[in-house]
Amino acid sequence: METYLNNKKLIALGFLLIHSIAILIFTRGFLLTRTELPFHSTCSDVSLSPCFASQHPNHDSSSGQSNQTQPKCWTKPVVDRVIIIVLDALRIDFVAPSVFFPEPKPWMDKLTILQKLAFANRSSAKIFKAFADPPTTSLQRLKGLTTGGLPTFIDVGNSFGAPAIVEDNFINQLVLNGKRLVMMGDDTWTQLFPNQFQKSYPFPSFNVKDLDTVDNGCIEHLFPTLYEDDWDVLIAHFLGVDHAGHIYGVDSSPMINKLEQYNSVLEKVINILESQAGPGGLHENTMLIVMGDHGQTLNGDHGGGTAEEVETTMFAMSTKKHTTLVPPEFDTSSCKQNTDGKQICISSIEQLDFAATLSALLGISFPFGSIGHINPELYALGSSSWNLDDSGLGNFGTQSAAKEWMKHFVNVLCVNAWQVKRYIDVYSNSSVVGFSSDDMSRISDLYSAAEQNWSNSVKHILMDKNGDEGSTDISALLKEQIAAYLNFFSSVVELARSKWTEFNLNLMITGFGILVISLILQFLAVFHGDKSYAVGSWLSTGAAFSLFIVTIRACSFLSNSYILEEGKVANFLLATTGLIKLRYSVMRKTMRKEAFIFLAMVSVLRVSIDIGLTKQAATSQFMSSSPSWMLGIAPDHPALTYAVEIAPILSVVILICVLYIAISKAPSEGLWKYVTIGSMVSYFFIALLWASESKIFGLDGLLQVTGGRNRIPQTVYVIGLVQLCLLASTRMFCAGKDKNWAIRTVALVSACSSPVVLMSGKQGSMLALAHLVAGYCIMRLEGVERRTQSDGQSKFSKLNPLCVVQWSLLSICMFFASGHWCAFDGLRYGAAFVGFDEFVLVRQAILLTIETFGFSIILSVFGLPLLVPIHSQTPQAHGEKRHQLFQMYMLFGVISATTVTATILCVTIQRRHLMVWGLFAPKFVFDVVGLILTDLLICLASAYYL
Repeated sequence: METYLNNKKLIALGFLLIHSIAILIFTRGFLLTRTELPFHSTCSDVSLSPCFASQHPNHDSSSGQSNQTQPKCWTKPVVDRVIIIVLDALRIDFVAPSVFFPEPKPWMDKLTILQKLAFANRSSAKIFKAFADPPTTSLQRLKGLTTGGLPTFIDVGNSFGAPAIVEDNFINQLVLNGKRLVMMGDDTWTQLFPNQFQKSYPFPSFNVKDLDTVDNGCIEHLFPTLYEDDWDVLIAHFLGVDHAGHIYGVDSSPMINKLEQYNSVLEKVINILESQAGPGGLHENTMLIVMGDHGQTLNGDHGGGTAEEVETTMFAMSTKKHTTLVPPEFDTSSCKQNTDGKQICISSIEQLDFAATLSALLGISFPFGSIGHINPELYALGSSSWNLDDSGLGNFGTQSAAKEWMKHFVNVLCVNAWQVKRYIDVYSNSSVVGFSSDDMSRISDLYSAAEQNWSNSVKHILMDKNGDEGSTDISALLKEQIAAYLNFFSSVVELARSKWTEFNLNLMITGFGILVISLILQFLAVFHGDKSYAVGSWLSTGAAFSLFIVTIRACSFLSNSYILEEGKVANFLLATTGLIKLRYSVMRKTMRKEAFIFLAMVSVLRVSIDIGLTKQAATSQFMSSSPSWMLGIAPDHPALTYAVEIAPILSVVILICVLYIAISKAPSEGLWKYVTIGSMVSYFFIALLWASESKIFGLDGLLQVTGGRNRIPQTVYVIGLVQLCLLASTRMFCAGKDKNWAIRTVALVSACSSPVVLMSGKQGSMLALAHLVAGYCIMRLEGVERRTQSDGQSKFSKLNPLCVVQWSLLSICMFFASGHWCAFDGLRYGAAFVGFDEFVLVRQAILLTIETFGFSIILSVFGLPLLVPIHSQTPQAHGEKRHQLFQMYMLFGVISATTVTATILCVTIQRRHLMVWGLFAPKFVFDVVGLILTDLLICLASAYYL
């Protein structure tokens, strides 16, 4: 028998390896990055273009402007220096006036200095609504901003350990063109661009509980650097708003305090610039850009593709007070009237255009792989340095100035279009897949039409120094040429966004096929395994119903709407199985109370899932910050305050009592009991921690006495590690001597549960209690069914898969009820820092994994033996139980594998869907990680129990 069971353990390990290989092969085909070309732009490249290089041929090089003394490359430099202040996760409503939104909110109108400058008369400043491309994590956005390309989904995995960017980028071009760079703030910049900055002051960025270290470091170095002349481009990346959002949410005092702090900082920066903006001053021709890399939801999340996450903002200001008016055909302004009746306007810009526009403003070559175009409104702000009104235009006035600006702009657009066309041609020829001939033909036709118009008419206009400046035909031709280029750019971007990722269908089909084969083998192991324990014919109805439930859930993944409502779907199916059990209990006139309690717990989980879907449970601050709309009670009502403070602690006390009852009723089993007592001690420490953080217990000074707020969590972690070591050693040296599975299961589950409850925040203990009650009901209902179906002896009945399906559905409900969802903005990064302030990649990754999958996978897999109750302790009964448990683990693995197989089929079919990267791909990542973790834990559980 031992040899037989050892073979079963190898079977579990084999499925882990097969699933890993299948997923790896499919991932190589599905999450391929676009081909990153090794080419870099150089100043000499522009000689191959049909455009004028460096400057307008009619421009008087002796005009005396300061930027004319700088080296020229592809375009004439427009500004001398650029200051880029990145305010991480800057929402559009943090900057734009509240009149642009349906109703004012507390966090609006806090950055008043930017609004004041942007809406002043004849202002040289402007506010833009900026659009980012998902995924909206900082690494992808910084990569997109600097390369001018579309970052691919697979780069999300590098968000916690940013690799250096190897393809051509804006920072690299600055260095190649002799520009001096200074950086301060988020250390992601130095990871992405190592050895590129003349001076750098990086600060660690991943401790989301720290709102001030990075910001204070920026402030410390920013102001002195503004008075220095040893740099051309300054980058300051603040993180306070992003971290405040993650921990407290947008509508919170820390967020408002941060915005007010930023307003003061920006006001001081602008005062310094204006004080030195006079002729010959250090900032005579400087451009200030204040921007966000992405937005954030009201709960402070980002990473996905919702409007709140992709909409951010940009403020741009030139120290030159003159502003060139952009022709209305290219003006994207949206205007409203403020409370004073004054019309105020904000424009729009794609972040994709940032690299090209900044390159044109500074007169450097564009990144080789950039597909963005020069934004006319942002470029016009810098063009004020030309003083077009006074550069020999006589009495032609503003119209002639705008026409002169269009001559300059159409030339830089010509260079821009040539660069994008060159990249598309090289990419299509160098890439494995490239673009289709029809797509390339359409793009080539658009570019050829624009180039032909350029060569036949526009180029001669630019070369004609004595042309009729008053001719309306010239303006029309220039506008037509600009429109042709912009049409070409939009077509390229549309093509890239629709077909950027190169799917390798051969690898995808191979991975899917291997997974299907493994699924069939697992089904055979469950349903046609050992004849004594496999699913029998008397349970054919139950097996068919279980298969129906699993199939229905799998098919739901073909719809993006059902994926968004996955938690509700799982809860509905769990309730359906509960009604089946209730019918059975009523018919048998037994266990009716357990059936009703189970349905009540399912209803409680449904409420928790609804709260999670509204993103109210996405941070550890859930219990104190979530609204009480369901009860109709004011958030500051004393009764609610006491309830949210006492309920989590009371739940911990109940859990301690449950553990005490479990070990008191079990016979003495040595270390198993002591391990469980260790869990009771951990729960006591958790209750003590939450009580000390509460204001109603008067234990405010307890944290200082115990060594700080991190000491108790660290103690819980240490106890958990010691418990696991004891369980492993006891299993190794006492194999065969432990017959009481209940106390062993309780010991393992309790040892794993305390860290999970701690990291889940104050909702964790209540979720653990709900999980415990629902699991107990499943166990009881399955036990009575077994006893009814048995022949009155100590034998087991054959496996009924319905209880395992219920257990699986319950684990899925726990994932969503605990405030998670299958998206990267559903990860609760703050949980990774419970007990720690410093960021260590491996440690924080482990903690984040435990918190994310603790209730749904870890506790569910290790607690599965509770579904195999047996009162007889004879060797025969013990052996039967081990066989039955293996069947249950195989069935649990089948259900998980079926889910992933359906997800893989879904993303294969929907690979060109609009929401593939915003919804289907994150779902795929979460499911495959969950499957690998499930398989791994099944192997460990098999070694522990079998």
